[in-house]
Amino acid sequence: MLSEISKTILAEADKRGLDKSTCPSEIARMLFGDKWRKEMGKVRDVAIGLHREGKVVITQKGIPVDVDHIKGPVRIKISQSENRSE
Repeated sequence: MLSEISKTILAEADKRGLDKSTCPSEIARMLFGDKWRKEMGKVRDVAIGLHREGKVVITQKGIPVDVDHIKGPVRIKISQSENRSE
């Protein structure tokens, strides 16, 4: 399931491009339907892993965030090196 979460995050972030971001809850809703809230931790953990790999950037209010000290809602953007929709 984690690879499916990863693929979905990357696909959605890539589709939105460099100027837009996605909320982890959007990914959770796509994959888990009514049970999305229960799975938010997994989605967030996978997003953090992708951030550490340089594939996405996790932001708050449009600013990249230290993923070791996240507090509050975040957004996920494709990293410039991963963007394929240009």
